[in-house]
Amino acid sequence: MEIQYPWLLFSLLALPVVLALWLLMMQWKKKAMLRYGEMPLILRMVPDYSPRRSVFKVIILLAAFAMILLGMVNPRIRYHQETVKKTEADIIFCIDISNSMMARDIKPDRLERTKMSISKLIDRFEKDQVGLVVFAGRAQTLYPLSPDYAGAKLFLQTVSTDIIAVQGTAIGSALELATNSFSTKSRAKKIIILISDGENHEDDALDAAKKAAEKGITIFTVGMGSPEGAPIPVTTGMGTMEYKKDESGNTVITRMNETMLRQIATTGKGTYTRATNSDAGLDKIYKTIGGMEKGTSEATDFTDYENLYPYFLGLGLLLLLAEFFIFERKTRLTRNLHLFSTPGSDYVLNQKKQKNA
Repeated sequence: MEIQYPWLLFSLLALPVVLALWLLMMQWKKKAMLRYGEMPLILRMVPDYSPRRSVFKVIILLAAFAMILLGMVNPRIRYHQETVKKTEADIIFCIDISNSMMARDIKPDRLERTKMSISKLIDRFEKDQVGLVVFAGRAQTLYPLSPDYAGAKLFLQTVSTDIIAVQGTAIGSALELATNSFSTKSRAKKIIILISDGENHEDDALDAAKKAAEKGITIFTVGMGSPEGAPIPVTTGMGTMEYKKDESGNTVITRMNETMLRQIATTGKGTYTRATNSDAGLDKIYKTIGGMEKGTSEATDFTDYENLYPYFLGLGLLLLLAEFFIFERKTRLTRNLHLFSTPGSDYVLNQKKQKNA
């Protein structure tokens, strides 16, 4: 059975506090009653009062409180465990999210077309792991390698140029981060798919591609853009759209560096594909991957758990309901039943007789 230890610690601390508060309340209640006379006299005035009922009510309250706290701890038991062998390939997409990817020479724009194409390609995977790395002036892992395609697509939808504040195009950093993201124990085919306009301004991308190839990683590149280029749309503070300009006031034109992307693919022992408005190039890469020799990665354990908190919370609520229907005074129906103690002052007088004896 597994539990959440912070809540367990809270429970262990809360129960003594509740008990202490109840003892203080009982002492205050006793002192308040003694203002009107001695206890035997007071109990003769309320013959239906049963002292042990108060104790029993508090025991039920403490038990209910304990059950609710146990429910908050959320204990769970393992009821199903399965070992699954991941096969085929481990694939990491390196996505350029620099501002130049907002250019619209590829419709609707370079970045949106990239996201749409990757999402469609993920739908075709069956036995592969998928990971996402985004980069601009620096690289960041957005989604680690996982066979959960739905999760990958969910994170893919969040990709935008706002994820990384540092602008630029650090292709080398992205390739290095993706290379280090692969498990050294996995024997599956390791593949990096780099999607960018190729305008590298930050580091040595070819050196990073060479190091990846030395580790048996294949790099495919997709050129997202056109050699003719396009202006970069930017949104002003007033919400209007303009095009990015340089210091001289001229409109900046971003052009795809096809040579750089070809060199990276050649160094990484993969292929280069240029995206167009009719084809993003990933279909060609998918067919190439399908014809490659695959491997088998390490076994992974998937465990399902059953949460037990509904049972504890339900029992706690039932105890609270039972406590609500137990009164400190006997009712007409229970007056002749002595489940807890003899009624009223007889209980106190019997206690005194036992002490005197």
